[in-house]
Amino acid sequence: MKSLNNRVAVIFAASGQVAGAVARALAQHGAKVYVTARRRAAAEALAGEIVAGGGLAEAGEADAMDEAQIDGYLKKVVAENGRLDMVFNGIGSYYKDAGSGTPSTVATFEQFMHPLQKICGSQFLTSRAAAKYMIESGTPGTLLLFNASMARTKTPNMAGFAAACAAIEGLTRVMAAEFGKHGIKSICLCAGALLETRKIQEMITDFSALAGIPREEMAQHYTRHDLLPTGPTLRQLGETAAFLVSDNGTPFNSHIVDFDCGKINLL
Repeated sequence: MKSLNNRVAVIFAASGQVAGAVARALAQHGAKVYVTARRRAAAEALAGEIVAGGGLAEAGEADAMDEAQIDGYLKKVVAENGRLDMVFNGIGSYYKDAGSGTPSTVATFEQFMHPLQKICGSQFLTSRAAAKYMIESGTPGTLLLFNASMARTKTPNMAGFAAACAAIEGLTRVMAAEFGKHGIKSICLCAGALLETRKIQEMITDFSALAGIPREEMAQHYTRHDLLPTGPTLRQLGETAAFLVSDNGTPFNSHIVDFDCGKINLL
């Protein structure tokens, strides 16, 4: 189904696996997808893959932490198309920079603030700029924010990252209330651990070494609260994103959409 025909999407931090999955799914559902990254080569590789598969895509270079670059790129997209229908930001943070796995009594203030400034800060910059251009162009679009389920789990040694995740959820609700009068919906896609991603696999390896336990045992910590024998996949994440930004996703405005197949420990 081409539920996103004639829609225009911008994906920031598109060099990551999550953003790549979202970009592919939006294109498969008919959207024209602009993919950006700090390294243009990464964006070009993803755009080339989408075009080779029959989709519409264009690569660009933009730093999702640079307000001027974000604004300039979105202005370009609207100038070319007369509209902006959806924006997604897949920015992440290297877990050591965020102090993840480090006790709060040991983690530095810089480590605590890092995910708040980078992850939540970037979501704020891209979402508010997109909202501005949606309002100016009269487009009832979607701000699709992204975070992890850490905001509502009781996990030790993750103070900065958990605080950033909670902040993104609050930001989603504020933007929904602020921009709803313009027909703009704001939704947060909240993902559990995607075990097929390089980032999670690297964390399992490193955390098992820190804890002095076998890697297989550490991997089980990521699934021990699952309600189903299978977990979420990147392909499913992309399809969920495509649904949420479509007209059928409108009822989820202001919602935090859990993408984890069900967790016993998730509040």
